[in-house]
Amino acid sequence: MAEILAVGEALERALALLQAGDVVAIPTETVYGLAGDATNGVAVARIFEAKGRPRFNPLIAHVADRAMADRIAGFDPLSAKLAGAFWPGPLTLVLPQRADNGIHPLVTAGLDTIALRMPRGFGGELIARLGRPLAAPSANSSGRISGTTAQAVAADLGDRIKLVVDGGATPVGLESTILKVEDGKLRLLRPGGVSAEEIEAAAGAKLVRGAAGIEAPGMLASHYAPGAAMRLNVQQIVRGEALLAFGRNRAEGWQGAAAMRNLSETGDLREAASNLFAAMQALDRVGAATIAVEPIPFEGLGEAINDRLARAAAPRDKLA
Repeated sequence: MAEILAVGEALERALALLQAGDVVAIPTETVYGLAGDATNGVAVARIFEAKGRPRFNPLIAHVADRAMADRIAGFDPLSAKLAGAFWPGPLTLVLPQRADNGIHPLVTAGLDTIALRMPRGFGGELIARLGRPLAAPSANSSGRISGTTAQAVAADLGDRIKLVVDGGATPVGLESTILKVEDGKLRLLRPGGVSAEEIEAAAGAKLVRGAAGIEAPGMLASHYAPGAAMRLNVQQIVRGEALLAFGRNRAEGWQGAAAMRNLSETGDLREAASNLFAAMQALDRVGAATIAVEPIPFEGLGEAINDRLARAAAPRDKLA
C-alpha cells in the first residue's frame, strides 16, 4: 500500500522516486496528479499502467517556470499573454512542440503539440528540484472520479504506487482549463479551474468552443465516472437514488433519496467546483444504482462543472 507523507516531509522521498523513473501522487491546486518524469519513457509508461489509461489520450506536462516552458514549446503572443496572466495556476496551454525538446512521445500521444501547465506550491517546487518537467494526469483510475484528497487517491491507486504526498484537500477541485490558439483564435478545449469569463477578460478576445478528436487531456466523452449511473438536470427524484444537490431548492421527491450531498447550500459555483469530486465519490459509496443531479447554472465555473457531469454520465469508454 502506498505511503502517505505530508508535503513538509515528502520532497526528498518524492524526488528520489522520480529520479528512479517511478511515479508519485502529488497535490496541486486543481486535483491530485500522478506524476512522472516527462522525459523518461519508463516513467510515463508507469503512469499509463497505474491509471489503466488509453494510450491515445495525451498527458499535460507540468513546468517549474516560463524558461522551462520555452525550452519545450513555442509561444505565440496570445498564449504568452495568457501564461503571464494565469501562471502559475489552473490553466493549460496547448502549444507547438520545439524540436528535440526531450519530452517522451508517450506524453503527447503522437501529436505535434504539447499541453503545458505551471502548478503552484509543492508541484512547482518538486519540478524545480528535479530540473525536468513532470507528466501528471489526475491521480485516479482512468475515467473515474479525480482525487481531491490524499486519502481518495490512496483508496484508488494505493496498491499500484509507492507514495502519495498529502497536501490536504485541493483548493480548486476541478482540473485545469485547456486552451489552444489557432489562427489567432482562442479555442476552449476543456473548461476548468479558470472560467471562460476570466480568460476572455485577460485575452481581450472571445473563446471558440469545440475541437476535432482528442487534442488534449480530458477530452474523452466518458470520463470522471463513478460506478453508479448518472442522471443530470433532474426535477424529480426516484426513490432510492442518491442525490447530488445544488443550492437551497430541492428537486421533487428529494426526501426519498438514499443519500444526499449538496455541492453548495448557497449556490456558490466556486464552492461547488471544489466539492464536486469528493461529493460524487461519497455518493458512489452509498451503493445506489443511480446518482441524480440537480440543475447547475452554466455561467462561470458552472460550465466546467456541467462538463465534468456530462462526461461522468456519458456511455462509458466513448470518444469525444
